[in-house]
Amino acid sequence: MTTLADTWGINEAQFWLRGVRPEQPVEHDSAAGIWNVYGYPEILEALSNPGTFSSNTRRLVPEMPGNDEGNLVQMDPPEHHKLRKLVSHAFTPKVVADLEPRIAGLTNELLDAVSDRTELVRDLAYPLPVIVIAELLGVPSSDRGLFKKWVDAMFNSSNQFSIKDRSKEQEEYMAKAMEQIQQLSDYLLEHVKERRRAPREDLLGKLVEAEVDGVRLTDTEVVNFGMVLLIAGHITTTMLLGNTVLCLDAHPEQLAKVRADRSLVPSAIEESLRYFSPFAAVSRATDREVELGGTVIPADQLLLLWIAAANRDPRQFTAPDVFDVCRDPNPQIGFGRGIHFCLGAPLARLEGRVALNILLDRFPNLRTDPAEGPEFIPSPNLTGVSKLLLLLS
Repeated sequence: MTTLADTWGINEAQFWLRGVRPEQPVEHDSAAGIWNVYGYPEILEALSNPGTFSSNTRRLVPEMPGNDEGNLVQMDPPEHHKLRKLVSHAFTPKVVADLEPRIAGLTNELLDAVSDRTELVRDLAYPLPVIVIAELLGVPSSDRGLFKKWVDAMFNSSNQFSIKDRSKEQEEYMAKAMEQIQQLSDYLLEHVKERRRAPREDLLGKLVEAEVDGVRLTDTEVVNFGMVLLIAGHITTTMLLGNTVLCLDAHPEQLAKVRADRSLVPSAIEESLRYFSPFAAVSRATDREVELGGTVIPADQLLLLWIAAANRDPRQFTAPDVFDVCRDPNPQIGFGRGIHFCLGAPLARLEGRVALNILLDRFPNLRTDPAEGPEFIPSPNLTGVSKLLLLLS
């Protein structure tokens, strides 16, 4: 059977997109030195138990360059709670809701620049969330071309990650990725130093002024914090919007339902997050020996939690390979779960809802270009279009 994943050339490692089920919910890859977790209840357990499944995976991969001070993604409680609290006010329901007019205005402005066809990622799905998060942080949104260059380099490998016997190709990719990360870090550092000289009321300025236990954050902590917000603050929405448009186009009967009943737009976005989960995997490290899914995992082991596979687990979802905008309930975990639940999830959902409604309003004949299929990000850890040509008239 040919699946959409085959038709579109999505990374073959993403077997769950091809209707294939793992033999076990937890499997050890001895060649890579990693435990792969695919099952929904198993991943839910791991995400909900930071005391056993630590986010500090750097300790198991000590040769990775860089500094994780201030990196929320690598933090465990209590430090994680303290640092997350510093920016949680920037993503409260009211703050996010107040951004809707700006998001709608930006969407229309970006779409005003296209004619009878558009490349969705270049023209809307990328610039929209980047401009929004850049304005929140207080960095120039006009620098988004630089952001794209730096971020793209981080996910430009089609190989599975390994902590053992990495190939020359993998080592070269990691070196290039770290070079781009350093450039982004240097860029943000200049803005941090500027805030110290001349305080401002943007998010970066507030981080510079913030204190944890009476001590201000270091430049490195602010830079790493800002980097996480800048990257996570746009890449999820970019993939979410592109994936949702593509899924609806590939399922005309579902698109017809959404066009007929716009109240289905939020649930279409949720189903897209389940069906094509943007961040396919997150990592954890075991702090002690633990049994997960009937398998005993020793302490100090690296786990990849394949959220995208869990979102296709038939133990949790009826007909998991069917794209259904009316799916209810839909407890998808595309934004994670537990203490590391995506901080910007409300913003991503709002951006997706506003942009999709405007696309449907403005272009009643919106459809993919049959002459040129979509292109996907090559990384097995991400599921998202990198290029999507659409016909508008």
